[in-house]
Amino acid sequence: MLGKPTRSAQFSPFSFRLICEFVLFLPFNLIPVVGTPIFLLLTGRRAGPFYHWRYFALRGLGRKDKKEFVKSRRLQYTWFGTVALVLQLLPVLSMLFLLTTAAGAALWAADLEKARSLQVESQAPSVPGYVDDPV
Repeated sequence: MLGKPTRSAQFSPFSFRLICEFVLFLPFNLIPVVGTPIFLLLTGRRAGPFYHWRYFALRGLGRKDKKEFVKSRRLQYTWFGTVALVLQLLPVLSMLFLLTTAAGAALWAADLEKARSLQVESQAPSVPGYVDDPV
């Protein structure tokens, strides 16, 4: 038995702001040819970082730290959110892509943590290993 959880396993919070932006950006779909890609890019730009909400919470990042972290990876988050939204618009497969998007965000967070730990290790001063030198 693993014991009782110390935190709830919430994937992402409910956001009125995200829903309001979604509704405000809907009229872009009325523009022929370019409207839907514009809508998806604008919505994906906000949705991308939202998929890493739990990762930011577990790392204990504040609002300013999170904003700086996302800003340095803005293009990656925009594309992740845009592709996730496109895949979730497919009628029959949308439920499957909800799950795979969460899994993809988790794998991406694991890669980010691995890179962060390697960076911390490379910056740490190297301590010479123990050598037994008998007299």
